[in-house]
Amino acid sequence: MRPTDPQAAVAAALDRLEADGGPGPAWISVVPRAEALARAAAVDPTLPLAGVPFAVKDNLDVAGLVTTAGCPGFAYTATATAPAVQRLLDAGAVLVGKTNLDQFATGLVGTRSPYGAPRSALDDRFVSGGSSSGSAVAVADGTVPFALGTDTAGSGRVPAAFNGIVGLKPTRGLVPTRGVVPASRSLDCVSVFARTVGDARAVLDVVAGHDPADPWSRRSAGARARRPGARAAGPRLGVPVARQVLEELDPRLHDAWHDAVAHAGRLSAAPLVEVDLTPFLEAAALLYEGPWLAERWLALREPVERGVAGLDPVVAAVVRAGAQRSGTDVFAAVHRLAELRIAADAATADVDVLLLPTAPTVPTPAEVALEPVTVNRRLGRWTNGVNLLDRCALSVPAGLGRDGLPFGVTLVADAFAEDVLTAVGAAWCGEEHPDAGPEPQAGTVELAVVGAHLRGQPLEPQLQELGATFVREARTAPDYRLYALPGGPPARPGLVREPGTTGPGIELEVVRISLEGVGALLTTIPAPLGLGTVVLDDGRAVAGFLCEAHAAAGARDITDFGGWRAYLASDYLSFSS
Repeated sequence: MRPTDPQAAVAAALDRLEADGGPGPAWISVVPRAEALARAAAVDPTLPLAGVPFAVKDNLDVAGLVTTAGCPGFAYTATATAPAVQRLLDAGAVLVGKTNLDQFATGLVGTRSPYGAPRSALDDRFVSGGSSSGSAVAVADGTVPFALGTDTAGSGRVPAAFNGIVGLKPTRGLVPTRGVVPASRSLDCVSVFARTVGDARAVLDVVAGHDPADPWSRRSAGARARRPGARAAGPRLGVPVARQVLEELDPRLHDAWHDAVAHAGRLSAAPLVEVDLTPFLEAAALLYEGPWLAERWLALREPVERGVAGLDPVVAAVVRAGAQRSGTDVFAAVHRLAELRIAADAATADVDVLLLPTAPTVPTPAEVALEPVTVNRRLGRWTNGVNLLDRCALSVPAGLGRDGLPFGVTLVADAFAEDVLTAVGAAWCGEEHPDAGPEPQAGTVELAVVGAHLRGQPLEPQLQELGATFVREARTAPDYRLYALPGGPPARPGLVREPGTTGPGIELEVVRISLEGVGALLTTIPAPLGLGTVVLDDGRAVAGFLCEAHAAAGARDITDFGGWRAYLASDYLSFSS
């Protein structure tokens, strides 16, 4: 993740922010270019995050910058920097801006902000998820390698799933929350968004650690002791009782969930353990249907009662509901939660990591507008209880459902079990494979090639001259089709995304290339080909070669071959010529 040229890496991030008329709805403010580049120029190259550009959710304070928490009338200029952010700056990372959010971090949809509503970077038909909407999109669209968010009810996991990236929610108190505008102070966590589990863990290693000035900070005492059992072979994974997922999960995501369970079975050191989610679901209901709303009212009462400018009416209604909770309600819920923690520990006693769908569905903006509270509540079904039950969690991509719905799963582990959690997450994403390729560098992008630029094909030297390096073989999501285009030499295919269709996915190769190399490559690509966003079968999005849809009308559909090389090896090419 650490760039070889910090100034170039930061300049590339700022260039993206300034393109197309300036920052989009994912951003609330941007650090002045001169200031960011000066910091990049002065960074100590030996620091662990030297020159890595990053963003923070705009409910974290940075001295000298305005904190809005998504509400213009609440905005103030911070006089001190949140320790989590300061630790990144001290490690050499370079802040480039602050990102949008559901106002006061109240929401999982990403639409409750007067600064705009980002859309999913994978498919703009869908919401980005929230509340850390901007941080997730800023990472998913390649502007920054990582960003900080917050997570009280799923705000660091849901948007990660909706954007095909990694979202790490640490154990409560592992990362200081001093300098964070509170939502529910006893549950708030600073979360990390990244493109890989390895990058997320590298950031966590920098920001974690006790803060003696933070009353909610905790010293790691190791994961809870477990029942004796064989662990030498590796972690054991658990999955929910099937009906507890399938009754709630969008039918368009059922196949993706079954694939995820099969993948978990391959990673588990023993047969998957079936887990009764009842204590998790009851704890989840306590967050927004119980007296923890009173804690949100305590944190946000002043701006809501004052009716500050830009106050979102849905957010205001959610917060005001906390005023109706009594002290008796609060203590009854605290006592019940203690019982639920015992029940959850018992349900997962033989499990190191529990696999859950991150969210039951991925809504459109229109669906959220029609039922803003109901849709939001549904999205937190499997995330709301994790903080209350004192677990750490990691959302990772898990492909696409039917109709192109982004799908992510969440790995859940005990408090302070981040080592196990991130090891399983890295294995899930294939990051432990010895052929994983070079370490990603800021100022570069991953580029998917499907035809004449593949290894051994006529245009491979063109990529080599531009400094591109092979990363890995991959496959597109199932709603892509491949066509043999007329003309040449060299013969070329055209990759077209056709939402709603289902195919084998198209074999491709991912290379890493500098942003300058991409610019030079663009000048060589003939119509109807071009560069756009290609979604892979694991849900991740990369830049890649695409074809204008109109060109497919007169071209041979070669999708069933599964890739360009298989087509070339067939008799079809020689027959057609």
